Amino acid sequence: MTALDHITGRIADSGPVPFDVFMQAALYGPGGFFAGDVLRSVKGGDFLTSPEVSPLFGATLARFVDQERARLGEPFRLIEVGAGSGSLLASLLSETDVEAWAVEVSPPARSALVAILPAERITERLTEAVNRGVVLANELLDNLPMAIAVRRGSGWTEHVVAMGTDGLATKEVPARPEVAAWADRFSGSVGEGGLVEVQLQATEWVETVLELMGEGTLLVIDYGGTAEELEHRRITGTLRTYRSHHLGPDPLFAPGETDITADVNFTALVTVAEEAGADVELVRQDDLLTDLGLRDELSRLRQEELELARSGDEVTRLQVRSRHTEAQALLNPRGLGDFRALVARK
Repeated sequence: MTALDHITGRIADSGPVPFDVFMQAALYGPGGFFAGDVLRSVKGGDFLTSPEVSPLFGATLARFVDQERARLGEPFRLIEVGAGSGSLLASLLSETDVEAWAVEVSPPARSALVAILPAERITERLTEAVNRGVVLANELLDNLPMAIAVRRGSGWTEHVVAMGTDGLATKEVPARPEVAAWADRFSGSVGEGGLVEVQLQATEWVETVLELMGEGTLLVIDYGGTAEELEHRRITGTLRTYRSHHLGPDPLFAPGETDITADVNFTALVTVAEEAGADVELVRQDDLLTDLGLRDELSRLRQEELELARSGDEVTRLQVRSRHTEAQALLNPRGLGDFRALVARK
């Protein structure tokens, strides 16, 4: 069954569905984007994340894990949620010796992770993995299903997905109370007709992780910003799709065939983390990695390249240059470097 068949069948049976229900089905339901047999976060897939861009991302974050392990002591566990191809865990574990677990819903990703972790440490459920230690979530929360609220007067409507004359279409209905409450609390200033991605699942996820770990550190890295930083994008919203490393079509056009994502509202995440009793920092990815020594490593690679150029070892010099260029992308202030990193310690 394709995702489109599943979604249209559901609408035919019970009527239009809220956008977050549609997104859940399109990404994770039967025939969904992450439910098939394709590994998505690889060079031959649909998108790349920082650990696929450069192994120095994971190697640098290993220092963060070691710092937190020194702070917390034993017992200690590292858990990556949304581990994907395992590229982050592989590069991280090459630099530190720690008990590591992976939480992943994609079947092909879980199969790939067996090459990195024992099968018993790979699970679909947070409750089986999260414990005292560090929980990492790199580009995960932008994929959690979200509702779409629309500012109308002093209140809100929300998008539901229905059958139109030419396929799936959205229409506005009065917002559910929980959707309106989230939008009122976290959206910031939104003009008439402005769109807000209501990330109830993301905030609930943060609350759940902090409760499960009891004591430890949550590190969330993703694209997005504070509510204030996102205000200028509310006219059209931030929802978009990706396919084969390029922006894709409208999410209703080919459900199950494209990634669906939106900018993460970090104001909401910071607020719920603090309410859960955590001490919270919010920084940019380039600042986090710089503090952990990545710019120093770039200087070392640059010096190594110059020495290889003098020695005439052109093959090795080009390999080092490639590593340097890849790592620079992690700090690009107009790209990955502008991602946000939330650190919540309990």
